Amino acid sequence: MTSTPTRAAALRPSAPDRTGVLAAGTPVRRAAAALSFRNIGAVYVWLVIVVLFSVWAPETFPTATTVKQVLNGNAVAGLVALSVVPPLAARVFDLSVAYTMSLTSVLTAYFLVSTGLGPFTAIALAMAAALLVGVVNGIVVVVLRVDSFIATLATGALIQSLITMVTDDSSITGVRLLAEPFASIAQLDAGGITLPVLYLLLAAGAIWFLLEHTATGRRLYATGFNADAARLQGVRTDRLRFMTLVASALLSGFAGIVFASSVGSGSPTAGSPYLLSAYAAAFVGATQLRAGRFNAWGTVLAVLLLGTGITGLGLATSAPWAASLFTGSVLIVALVLTGGRLALPAVLRRRKATPHAGPEAPAEGPAVPAASEENRG
Repeated sequence: MTSTPTRAAALRPSAPDRTGVLAAGTPVRRAAAALSFRNIGAVYVWLVIVVLFSVWAPETFPTATTVKQVLNGNAVAGLVALSVVPPLAARVFDLSVAYTMSLTSVLTAYFLVSTGLGPFTAIALAMAAALLVGVVNGIVVVVLRVDSFIATLATGALIQSLITMVTDDSSITGVRLLAEPFASIAQLDAGGITLPVLYLLLAAGAIWFLLEHTATGRRLYATGFNADAARLQGVRTDRLRFMTLVASALLSGFAGIVFASSVGSGSPTAGSPYLLSAYAAAFVGATQLRAGRFNAWGTVLAVLLLGTGITGLGLATSAPWAASLFTGSVLIVALVLTGGRLALPAVLRRRKATPHAGPEAPAEGPAVPAASEENRG
């Protein structure tokens, strides 16, 4: 009577064996996913760029000086790029970040040189102006329901007119901009790495923590994915969008102060070169680490990738137009490879599986979320 249970127990695989197989496989699968081209494709592109320029300019590119140059030269660009990440996570565009950067750069220089205020007072007033810009953007976009793309572009035009009125399109220079303690804001360094690099890491860490480890970050992503559904779940989407515009203005305003400290002047066009590169880095960063989500560390990675290529072109003494060509090419290649090429195997698998489903089998495909207007609710 006892032989049957004994035989069944003998034939049944042991639980520890199954657990051991799963435990051994899970870390491998996780590591493979973390190192896949889809997850960190920009890293592999970055390595290819490093190897290419190391061969092209072997005497100047593969040096510690180049590493410092890439980090120091792209810290401000990274701050501007990070400033657009929170609004984009909530599906809001802030095109006024470049103008806000120029505004704080000019105002800080003006208060220091023309009015004789101390550096801390000048910085506080410039940041107050950036805060005001963020509040105005929030009112126009959230309260008045104007499309964020158009609203922030119009706000930027108003800011530029104010800058022109104050500066007459001329840079503000003075000895006080080159003296301590204002100059040390951007020029103080440790081992050749300047303070703006530290600002970049701190800002990226703060945004990463907010988006990935707080309820506010989850609500921001929910607002960006589907604002109507998020509102039905009790998320205050209007408040979140308002606060992202304020945060964007403050961070881009701080980038303007760092820029003024690094170059020793207040430029009326300080932020203009950074607008396109900021959005380029943010969108390329959205394909990395957290694919489909705008994230801080992916944005920093994209900034360094683009900065490495531009620095390499400069050291290789190539044509002046090559930097723009490189930036556009890398953007297209990175987006196509991380988004398009890796989606092809899934399409082929679906096509291969279609004949077995039968003529009456329903077609399967990815669920398409309901479209939501940017400024509704």
